[in-house]
Amino acid sequence: QGLLTVGYEGYESFDERFGHLFYEVPFSHYQLRIEYRFVGAQVSDGPDWAFKNSGVMIHAQSPESMLRDQDFPISIEAQFLGGNGADDRPTANLCTPGTHVEEWVTVDLVVHGGDVIQHLVDGAAVLTYEHPVVGGGVVDGYDPAVKIDGTPLGGGYIALQSESHPIQFRQVLIKELEPDAR
Repeated sequence: QGLLTVGYEGYESFDERFGHLFYEVPFSHYQLRIEYRFVGAQVSDGPDWAFKNSGVMIHAQSPESMLRDQDFPISIEAQFLGGNGADDRPTANLCTPGTHVEEWVTVDLVVHGGDVIQHLVDGAAVLTYEHPVVGGGVVDGYDPAVKIDGTPLGGGYIALQSESHPIQFRQVLIKELEPDAR
């Protein structure tokens, strides 16, 4: 068992080179467990909003359908945040005011296709939502043929996110669920 580490030691500058590591096949009904921690310092020209900010994209479009200059996949993001030492910055319900978070955090996502999605932090449910659809902004440079607003999201790819702050993942586990297993 090793660590998957995102680092920026070889970067002279970040230049908004965001990244996503996709799993090779799409999923629809599953439970995903991820343990992560932020380490080190953010790359010097990373955006302020990206400080101790990462996540996992679920129900994402395929990597092949993304255009070269597209910044983020069309997807749902379970956002991972760490404390900045000044403000409350909850990751789901994890609040870290005045702390330096380099501890391992366990996030479970229980996904029932396009019906119900639930986020859990350290085993406690912190967010539940239903019936996600394509729509809205926050993604640039996409192929309009792929982003058809109003399209239900019932499955898609999973992608770990890289947004300019080093992060480690020590566990990424997926367990497929039966479509009616609620």
